[in-house]
Amino acid sequence: SSAGPERWHENYPMAKGDKQSPIEINSKDVRHDSSLAPWHASYDPGAAKTILNNGRTCRVVFDDTFDRSVLRGGPLTGAYRLRQLHLHWGSSDDHGSEHVIDGVKYAAELHMVHWNPKHGNFAGALKQPDGVAVVGIFLKVGKTLKPEMKRILEEIDNIKTKGKEAPFQHFDPSILFPKSRDYWTYHGSFTTPPCEECITWILLREPIEVSPDQMARLRSLSKNGENEPVNPLVDNWRPPQPVKGRIVRASFK
Repeated sequence: SSAGPERWHENYPMAKGDKQSPIEINSKDVRHDSSLAPWHASYDPGAAKTILNNGRTCRVVFDDTFDRSVLRGGPLTGAYRLRQLHLHWGSSDDHGSEHVIDGVKYAAELHMVHWNPKHGNFAGALKQPDGVAVVGIFLKVGKTLKPEMKRILEEIDNIKTKGKEAPFQHFDPSILFPKSRDYWTYHGSFTTPPCEECITWILLREPIEVSPDQMARLRSLSKNGENEPVNPLVDNWRPPQPVKGRIVRASFK
C-alpha cells in the first residue's frame, strides 16, 4: 500500500534514522554481557483500564499517573511506568513478529510499553534516548492452549472494529511473561510512525504459546470502522531495519 512502511520516511524522516526497530538478531553477533542485571516488574492489577482497537493494533491501556506498575533492573536505571501493551501479528502462523531471531519469525509479538517518569510525561519521554523501555515477548503457535493470553482474546469480540473500546479491569500483565527471564537488549525505536529513537528494548528469549484458535481470534479484528467495508487487521508488523553498527547484548550465554 502507498502508506506502507517503506514510505514512512516521507512524512516521518526519523524512520530512516540510525537506531530503528525492529532488527534481525543473529546469535553470532550478540555480545554476552555478564554485567546485565535481571529485570523485574511489579504490576498492580488494578491499573488496567481499557482495551481498544485503534485500527492498527489491539491495545490494553494502564493507569500511569504514578509509579503503580513499574519495570526495573536489567539494562535500565530507575523505574519505568507501564503505559500500554499491544500486539503485532501476521496473516498466517509463520510470520507476524517484528524482531527476527536467527531467521526465525514468530506468529506474533507482544510489546509492553513503559516510560521514564523523570522526563515528566510520556510526550517528554519520547524525546529522550532513555525515555522508553519496551519488553518484547514472542508468541508461537502450539498445541497446548495456554491461559496467559486468554483474558485479552476473550475481549476481541467487543472491539471488532476501529475505534471500539471496552473496559478491561483487574488484569496482571506479568502473567504474560515466559518462565525464563533471559533477554537481549539494544537501543532502538518505536516500530510505528513517527518511529522515535527513545527505546531500550528488552526482548525475551523464550516465547509464550498460543493456540491456533487464539491466533485466529486476533486476526478477526478489523481495520475498518463499524459501518465500513471489512478490512481485516493483519500483518501490522514492520520489517527488520538496518542495524547500523549497534551492539545487541544478551543476559545469557
